[in-house]
Amino acid sequence: MNNSETIFAVSSGSGMAGITVIRMSGGKAGGVLASVAGPLPLPRRASIRQLRHPQTQEVIDQGLVLWMPGPMTSTGEDVAEFHVHGSAAVIEAMFEVFRSISGVRLAEPGEFTRRAFVNNRMDLVEAEGLADLLQARTEAQRRMAMHHMLGHASSQYEDWRTEMISLLARLEAAIDFVEEAGVAVAALADIRPKTLDLVARLSRAAAEADRAGALRSGVKVVFAGAPNVGKSTLLNLVAAREAAIVSSRPGTTRDVIEVPVVLGGIPVILTDTAGLRAKAGDEVEVIGMQRAKSEAAAADIVVWVSSVDVAEDTENAVVPALKVLNKSDLPGDAHGADLRVSARTGEGIAELIAELERLVSARFSGMEQASVIRTRHRDAVEESIRFLNDSLLHDVGQIELAAECLRKACFSIGRVTGRVDVEDLLGKIFSEFCIGK
Repeated sequence: MNNSETIFAVSSGSGMAGITVIRMSGGKAGGVLASVAGPLPLPRRASIRQLRHPQTQEVIDQGLVLWMPGPMTSTGEDVAEFHVHGSAAVIEAMFEVFRSISGVRLAEPGEFTRRAFVNNRMDLVEAEGLADLLQARTEAQRRMAMHHMLGHASSQYEDWRTEMISLLARLEAAIDFVEEAGVAVAALADIRPKTLDLVARLSRAAAEADRAGALRSGVKVVFAGAPNVGKSTLLNLVAAREAAIVSSRPGTTRDVIEVPVVLGGIPVILTDTAGLRAKAGDEVEVIGMQRAKSEAAAADIVVWVSSVDVAEDTENAVVPALKVLNKSDLPGDAHGADLRVSARTGEGIAELIAELERLVSARFSGMEQASVIRTRHRDAVEESIRFLNDSLLHDVGQIELAAECLRKACFSIGRVTGRVDVEDLLGKIFSEFCIGK
């Protein structure tokens, strides 16, 4: 990847559209714009221009152009935008012109955002927030993405790092005066409670990572229970579509079926599983039951479905968050259910959906403001915690080792935002973006 080259790409999505935005970034952006659209317009003011082929002067299209000289741009470089009619022919004609110019090429995925990072227009956490915003499907995901993209999470990481630097500075000062009696003792006594408090706060943030991550990817709600209790039918009713095959034959559901929905503005993955019973019909059903148990174990919320006409299988039962008795239109015992529903008549279905929304909201609301939401965030925070705890193990005679542990803790936190040693992360992070970002 050569940052000296000028790059271009469609930034407004794929497919036919009324208007398509082609973005260009790099040192040649202004020259390319002038060669196609005539004299450069005033910076950051849209101008209607005829867009011509530089060699033939044939009119390719008529559209809006924008000129934004760096460094105060999204990438930190000179940026030009071409707002053209969104036909494939117009876009390809513009691309042909751009490709014919030496030093100008099509952008790679995430390259615009990577240049923004390299040019200090955003840090890694803000870049990840932008990636999440582009993929957000729900209001909760949008709020979480904005929290990161606007730098609020970055500020939290920087606050933690600043605290560590302050503790380190206190120890470094003590090392400089190590020959003076009591200086090192006083320094360690001063920073110890502050270190313990910081460890506690970092630990709470790391502990929220799983819940925050579920909000990004979707809260996993698993329907489990014996065969023929109506798990698939209930899932279809909650999802409001025929996602799972429904049959009166036991063992119809053999594999895991996942259906994305939105409950209370929070992304949810409804998961249908094979029925659990003492004796499986064949080897395939055994595998299905094993997968069902694994899914239930990994679930954020388990909905245990029973029915009045099917005996409970206590041997294979899993611990549920919600017990639902189906076929309530038939006579029978409620088996201690939280809700009685009837997939056939629709009785209690609205209450089931409302209860799922309540459970999801109660467990995951507020996670939009979490700072530790990715595996790499949690790994860095937990590593920093380990170094902070290690620093507490060293006494006055090992104050240099305590300082080194604090230095490593700072380094670990700094990697989250990209302050230190991040080259190995860049390819992975920015590959998640579309071409035009």
